[in-house]
Amino acid sequence: MSMKANHRFDRVFLTSSSLILVLSLSACGGGSSGGGVVSTPPPVVVAPTPTPVPVPTPTPTPTVDFNTTEYQRSNAAAQAKAISAYQAGATGAGVIVAVIDSGINQSSDEFVGRISAASADVAGNSSVQDIDGHGTAVSSVLLGAKNDTNTHGVAFNATLVALRADSPGTCADTSANGGCDFNDNSIARGVDRAIVAGARVINISLGGSPSNAALLAALDRATAAGIVLVFSGGNDGVENPTLAQNPDAIADIGKTAAARGLVLAVGSVGSNHILSDFSNKAGNGASYFITALGAGVRAPDHTGANFLWSGTSFSAPVVSGAVALLAQAFPNLTGAQIVDLLKRTADDLGSAGVDNIYGNGELNLARAFQPQGAATLAGSKIPISYVNNGRTSAPMGDAAGKGLSAVIRDRYGRAFNTELSGTFSRAPISAKLGAALDHSAQARAGGFGPVGVSLAISGQPEFARFDQPGLASGDRDRARALAGAMVLRLSKSTKMAFGVAHRGQSLVSDLQLKRGASFLVAEAGRDTIGFFNKPDMAFALRHAFGKTGLSVSMERGQARLWNDNSSQLRAGRYQDHATRQMSVAVDRQFGPLSADVALTRLEERDAILGARLGALTANTGAVSWFADANTRMELGRNWAITGSFRRGATRVGAGGLHTRTDWLNSNAWSADISRSALLQSGDSLSLRVSQPLRISSGGLGLNLPTGYDYASGQTSFGLTNFALSPTGRERVIEAAYRLKLLGGVMSANGYLRKEPGNVELAPNDLGLAIRFARGF
Repeated sequence: MSMKANHRFDRVFLTSSSLILVLSLSACGGGSSGGGVVSTPPPVVVAPTPTPVPVPTPTPTPTVDFNTTEYQRSNAAAQAKAISAYQAGATGAGVIVAVIDSGINQSSDEFVGRISAASADVAGNSSVQDIDGHGTAVSSVLLGAKNDTNTHGVAFNATLVALRADSPGTCADTSANGGCDFNDNSIARGVDRAIVAGARVINISLGGSPSNAALLAALDRATAAGIVLVFSGGNDGVENPTLAQNPDAIADIGKTAAARGLVLAVGSVGSNHILSDFSNKAGNGASYFITALGAGVRAPDHTGANFLWSGTSFSAPVVSGAVALLAQAFPNLTGAQIVDLLKRTADDLGSAGVDNIYGNGELNLARAFQPQGAATLAGSKIPISYVNNGRTSAPMGDAAGKGLSAVIRDRYGRAFNTELSGTFSRAPISAKLGAALDHSAQARAGGFGPVGVSLAISGQPEFARFDQPGLASGDRDRARALAGAMVLRLSKSTKMAFGVAHRGQSLVSDLQLKRGASFLVAEAGRDTIGFFNKPDMAFALRHAFGKTGLSVSMERGQARLWNDNSSQLRAGRYQDHATRQMSVAVDRQFGPLSADVALTRLEERDAILGARLGALTANTGAVSWFADANTRMELGRNWAITGSFRRGATRVGAGGLHTRTDWLNSNAWSADISRSALLQSGDSLSLRVSQPLRISSGGLGLNLPTGYDYASGQTSFGLTNFALSPTGRERVIEAAYRLKLLGGVMSANGYLRKEPGNVELAPNDLGLAIRFARGF
């Protein structure tokens, strides 16, 4: 049987000013099956320059500008987005590729130093020298040199095994039915020679008839050796539309078990990403069909003249070049994995998914050089996300952990140096005013003897004051939140309190008979822990020693940690995690001055000050210690000033990639001034300036993978600091006025939050609330 190069192609000669010549070569039929051929000795060529073993570290930073004029003229490489591979350090260096065609121009600058000594004529011609132009053009599209002249190939540093297979004399036949003819047995010898030469990919831009037994056997041996076979898809679209419904018959091996997942048939698309009119379709070969630019591809012929070539003969070497780039960049990949990767990352064209026109779509090297599928941190089985590896909390604000890079491995085991800092989202900046207003709450209080009871019933849902907009109206109607407290006087000096949905600190204040100003947004320094925590149960006990009191409290609750990667607070997008607090406080009255100090221990089961950092810390949780100091001075004439300061130290134990114990330092403070009976008896005006809890220093030392050696499979690790102290600093200024009016109480609050959530670039939060409450 005989084949053609690929039995039809067009070429347009290029000059600096115009298009001057169009040639159309069409197939001639016939040709005998089999036939003996005498192979000529390999040509005298310059041995390829030794190429170093591919650098095992992933995605090296490029030092060369690859977006040159030459690259832009190399439209096949540019449309395939090969620049992404170059920027990742892949050029095809060290990879052997075979082209079975009409030979090459051995003196061309496009191949200097990169023609393998295994190159040969396998059909009985005098040498591998091309006299037709087809083989030179195909090879140039695949691996033409990057030398800042004309164009370069997709894998411009690959090593070429040029295998001339055209039957002697046929390429010189310029008759109507003449042209290069390729015998199956010659092609089979070329395949076997490529196997011996160690080729990773064989480009066969030939076709016209089904393969004979000898060629099928050779192709079977090639795939058994793990070599990728790339065939041109066929150019029957205009001359034989019926035949063009499926790929050229030479690629039929792709449908058989002998393909071993290593076969690709390549159709042609134009610069508009539409299938070329001459190109065969995917048809019954859709599963192994892919497309690339094959219309108007720039490349030189055997004389060095540049043409715009059209035909699937020229889309096939684009894909072969892609195989070479991936083989160099990721030495761990098998040929079958490379084929699967190219198909999975192709741009979907036509009908969604694999279809009978475009098959798997159009080659996209930019996507092929991006991680695919589930990823793990190199050297471990720890899963890592490309987009969301956890969420920081308000005390961490805009701390992004810049420079937090690590080597990951994707579904193909490929190593990528990936920046992780952008994969940690910030806690949503809560709208505190809405959270503080609960219009439906009703409170009842009473007592008998030494027992005092208070009860609050809310028509809002549980946590409604935090995320009510995210709940359906039916949920809001049904939800009821219940809070209650009971105070017991055990003796003249000792009191005890129990609370449901009450904070331990609130119970201690009840026992101390302290009441603060009615601020809605600005928290007292000692009250802030930096994240939303719902108390379940609390207990407090106070014993007085004259003017000194000793209090202990315990609280059990649930921290709400948002796991949605957006900034919106929506129901069902959170998880609750257990927290426990225990506090010891001493208070003392010194005339007009009252003061108390406290030590609080906060234990979080799965979080770090309200943050979850996933695999990095294995969500081991943290223990925080807070030292609080609070003072209040009565100045006379109804004036008072109050100060509250909290200093925290959070211990984060080892877990996941956090292999040591680290401490995070934090602080919060507030300062108040108030005046009672300002305008009339019973009114009050208060002003507070505060900073909620914020990490002032500290981070996590993470033992992250920094390099991966494909040859040994070894991962290198390095200690990286994940800084968690934010640039932003939230400050709140709030004024509160309270007045008895019409048998009730009217209150007005106005506030300004700067850099809310400790995010420097966050817009200011400004609010005003006026309330009137009256019992009925």
